[in-house]
Amino acid sequence: MKCAIIGHGKMGREIERILAERGHSVVLIIDEVNADELTATNLQGVDVCFEFTTPATATANVRTVLDAGGRVVCGTTGWLENLAEMKQKAATNGGALFYASNFSIGVNMMFKLNKRLAELMNNYPEYDVRIEETHHMWKKDAPSGTAITLAEGIIENLERKSEWVNSAPELAEQLEIESFREGMVPGIHTITYTSADDFLQLNHSIVNRRALAMGAVIAGEYLANKSGVHTMDDLL
Repeated sequence: MKCAIIGHGKMGREIERILAERGHSVVLIIDEVNADELTATNLQGVDVCFEFTTPATATANVRTVLDAGGRVVCGTTGWLENLAEMKQKAATNGGALFYASNFSIGVNMMFKLNKRLAELMNNYPEYDVRIEETHHMWKKDAPSGTAITLAEGIIENLERKSEWVNSAPELAEQLEIESFREGMVPGIHTITYTSADDFLQLNHSIVNRRALAMGAVIAGEYLANKSGVHTMDDLL
């Protein structure tokens, strides 16, 4: 598999290492210093692009890849207002988009457990629910994309909370999403149901970025011969 890495920060370098371990080649690396080299010409012959940049640049990067008919695995969060447009572009241009708010296999299992737990808690209105998320001090968006995905799963399946609406600022306020930015923390997410008598917690902690990078590479291997829109649900 011939790959392009868009965003050569900590995640991009970890993805580069794992691609080499798994026998793939990186033929193009795009970062701030050479952003103008992300062109249709330079993307020729690339099987999959890995886009891990910033909310401010992700949309343009994904659009460039899809306009060229390419395939892109995107793990940048904080640009969801443009995701529907990019999905439509992937569906009509012959390229492929694989987006996930979190590529950790463990986190995606947590997403499934979270939905089932919300269903079970419908019969117990005495429990209030909140989400806490902690990331390293350089993370741009808050709440995290993972926390928003967890909140959406709760709202979708916790029927007594049907009055909640599906937007990041209102989710953060109404579902009590608390965001912390400190140190070098790769990612901690905790869902807590609390009553007057006890509390129940569902927690996932990432030890290092390799968990995220490995999931992204596996997603790229999955996407290498596909078109259209794909998610971790398809992969799992």
